[in-house]
Amino acid sequence: MTIELSKEDRAQAVASIERYFQENMEERIGNIAATGLLGYFLEEIGPCIYNKAVADVQGRLQARVSEIDFEIHEEEFSYWRRVAKQGKAKP
Repeated sequence: MTIELSKEDRAQAVASIERYFQENMEERIGNIAATGLLGYFLEEIGPCIYNKAVADVQGRLQARVSEIDFEIHEEEFSYWRRVAKQGKAKP
């Protein structure tokens, strides 16, 4: 699956890469090089991050699904027990 960014997100990411190089590296990176670096990261490393996020979501969903039984479970054949507690059962 190709990871696509919106035009606005891509522009912000490129600007962030340029700023990172300006503030943390000994040389500046141009817009074209930053765009290429972003493309490389999205293609090479992006799937790792994406797959980790999918696995995290799957784990959370499985945990929530397993809790459903506790949250919405209804006791079966409980009418007579409930009536007896209320003192309405005939002897």
